[in-house]
Amino acid sequence: MTIFILFSFLISLAAFISYLNIRFLKLPPGIALMLMGALISIGLALTGRTSPEFTNYIRQKLSAIDFSEFLLGILLSFLLFAGSLHVSYQQLKKSALSVLTFSTVGVLISTFLVGIGSYWLFMLFAVNIPFIHCLLFGALISPTDPIAVMSILKKVGISKSVEIKITGESLFNDGIGVVMFTTILEIIVNGSEHASISSVMLLFAREALGGILAGLVIGYIGYVLMKSIDHFQTEILISLSMVMGGYSLCHYLHVSGPLAMVVAGIFTGHKVLTEVMSDNTRDYLEKFWEVTDEILNSLLFMLIGLELVVLNFHIYYILLGLIIAICLIVFRYMSLWIPASLFRFKKTLEKNTLKIMTWGGLRGGISIALALSMPTTAYKEPLVIITYTVVLFSILVQGMTMEKVVKKLKV
Repeated sequence: MTIFILFSFLISLAAFISYLNIRFLKLPPGIALMLMGALISIGLALTGRTSPEFTNYIRQKLSAIDFSEFLLGILLSFLLFAGSLHVSYQQLKKSALSVLTFSTVGVLISTFLVGIGSYWLFMLFAVNIPFIHCLLFGALISPTDPIAVMSILKKVGISKSVEIKITGESLFNDGIGVVMFTTILEIIVNGSEHASISSVMLLFAREALGGILAGLVIGYIGYVLMKSIDHFQTEILISLSMVMGGYSLCHYLHVSGPLAMVVAGIFTGHKVLTEVMSDNTRDYLEKFWEVTDEILNSLLFMLIGLELVVLNFHIYYILLGLIIAICLIVFRYMSLWIPASLFRFKKTLEKNTLKIMTWGGLRGGISIALALSMPTTAYKEPLVIITYTVVLFSILVQGMTMEKVVKKLKV
């Protein structure tokens, strides 16, 4: 009953915030929910300063939910499938080289740039965090969040070519980022002395390639089943089973669930929605996943706001997070420019594409969830606070100025 009451409160709060936003603020949903979630968490944290009993009460209620497991194991599968369902396969195919390169090589470059940069910055500010944990931070903060990005792109006038590069990269680099994070975390847990280059590469390949293959299989099974019927209730149930059963299977097989959901979503959007569904069923299925996406997004940002109440925020780490957030913009551009130049497709990109992708590289709830899933050590709390500061800066500063930046660059 405690969990039901908690989720009832979160849904009611999210509905109230969504109403205020649609009625008065008129911001992209992701920005509005993140802003309100931040304000609520700050208000609750200040209340907790004067009333420790209140903080203990919130901590006790939140202990009923494993936040990281809830997001990475449940919410993420639904959000990635829903997001990739509406990605144009034809547009993605045209930009396949750039999307694949940015979401793999780009994430790898960014992870090391952020890891090295944050390590030296921590040393400069006398914060003792080992290099391997800085790399872990680089892995969790490098991927752009498709949930945050796609909610903002809906309101920004941008060419389809640039839009597909941003959304496609954000969907795939999210999966690659989780794989990178898992790989580095395993090195930390098992000890670097037990990790060879071949074992690390094998682990990475199994997670990434296995996830892509699993996504194709899940998508094809769904395609075969839906092709043989025309009953929207059953087809919605099949799509749900693809997400829930498919993600659970990936967890059992130790392959990347996020990548599998992205691939399955794109496959379903391309083959099922366009080829085998009646107009009536397609309309119901699209609306179902659109509503599901909105509800889970609301839950995500409200949960983040509550989860942060139990952290001890230090102004020192917040300032450090703001510095890193600014540095990340430079690292983001470098992680796009290097592979674009290296693989010689920079000249084929539209003018200012890399600049738009840099500013549109928003971080979101997935980075916070990964940070919260780190093992409990002396380094966890400062990294979680820094991550939250970076995410807040990214969504509120970059997200709220995205439209102006696009107009200024005339893309």
